[in-house]
Amino acid sequence: MIRCCIFDLDGTLLNTLKALTLTVNLTLEHFGYEPVDEDHVRQFVGDGYKLLMERVLRYRGDEQLEHYEESLKVYLELFAVHSMDGVHPYDGICELLEELKKRGIKTAVLSNKPHPRTVENIETVFGPGYFDYVAGEQPGIPRKPDPAGVKLILDRFGVKPEECLYFGDTNTDMKTGLGAGLQTVGVTWGFRDREELESFHPQHIISHPDEVFGQILEKKA
Repeated sequence: MIRCCIFDLDGTLLNTLKALTLTVNLTLEHFGYEPVDEDHVRQFVGDGYKLLMERVLRYRGDEQLEHYEESLKVYLELFAVHSMDGVHPYDGICELLEELKKRGIKTAVLSNKPHPRTVENIETVFGPGYFDYVAGEQPGIPRKPDPAGVKLILDRFGVKPEECLYFGDTNTDMKTGLGAGLQTVGVTWGFRDREELESFHPQHIISHPDEVFGQILEKKA
C-alpha cells in the first residue's frame, strides 16, 4: 500500500535546466570565464549549488578554486533573480500529481536546491500548498543522498519506508531513495541517462509519468 510519494525537483518534476545554465554562466562571466553549455550543466547538477560551482570552476580551469567562496555569493544573488527562467513541468507530471491526490496519497518535494528557490519553483508552478511538504537544502538537514530529509518526511506523514515511493533522475536520487529503504523510481526524462540509473538497480525505471499507473500503482477502472 503506497501512502506517500517523494519527488526530486530539478529534472524530475520541473525542467529547470535553462535557469541553472543561465545562472551558472552569469556567475562565470562575473569572474571572466567562458560560458558552459547545457549538456555540461546537466552533468554538474544534482548535489547542491556548492558542488555545482566547484565542478563548473574546475571545468573552466580554476583548479585551486580561487574564486570558489565568492562565486557562491554571486551565484545565490543571481539565482534569486533567474531561478524561474524557462522553468516548466515535464509532460505528464501535472496529471500524475492530480491522480495521486485523488487517491489520497501524500506528496512531498525533497531537493538539494536552496530552500527559498525550491519553494519559489514549486509554488510558482503548482501553487502554494499544492504539495503536502516541500524542502530544499537548508541548515540542520544534510543534503541528499543523506537519508535524513527522507526520514523527516516519513515521520511527518507517519508512514513506513515500504509505504513510500521516491522519484528522481540522478545517481544522487538513486542513492537517496535506496539508502532510505524506499521503493525507488528512476525517471529517464530528466538530466541523466537510463544507464546511470540502471547502475544503481532501482526497483523501477520509467520514461513517462503515466507509466506509474499499471507498472507501479494499480490502474483504477
